[in-house]
Amino acid sequence: MKHLFYILILISFVGCNTINRPKKPKDLIAKNKMSDIMYDLYILNAAKGVNKKVLELNGIMPSEYVYKKYGIDSLQFAQSNTYYAYDTKAYAALVEKVKTDLQKDKDLYEKLTKEEQRVKDSIKKANKKVKDTITNLQNESLD
Repeated sequence: MKHLFYILILISFVGCNTINRPKKPKDLIAKNKMSDIMYDLYILNAAKGVNKKVLELNGIMPSEYVYKKYGIDSLQFAQSNTYYAYDTKAYAALVEKVKTDLQKDKDLYEKLTKEEQRVKDSIKKANKKVKDTITNLQNESLD
């Protein structure tokens, strides 16, 4: 019984050790294009998570949209993704680039939002001054 246990452990180690790197697909997506695709998928998945109905009502299927945009199909993406994911360091670098791009866009959005709020506040303040001036002029004319 003890020997059977050791044989099973040995077989499992040998069996698991035969995992080889996936073959390079004939139509491998370039790393830069792959990071752009992943970026778009992250954005669209976030949008889908926020309000899926809006996308559905406009007939937008996120994955299909990305495949059409980049002229690829789901099999090509899956094979390329599997190929890149095998090398965890390279894949981590790919994901890190996507995260950096997302952070840049987030920072830009926040900057634009602050600027928009500043402009709105400025307009509101200017309108208040005009309203106060008109009120003061009306009060003076009544006197």
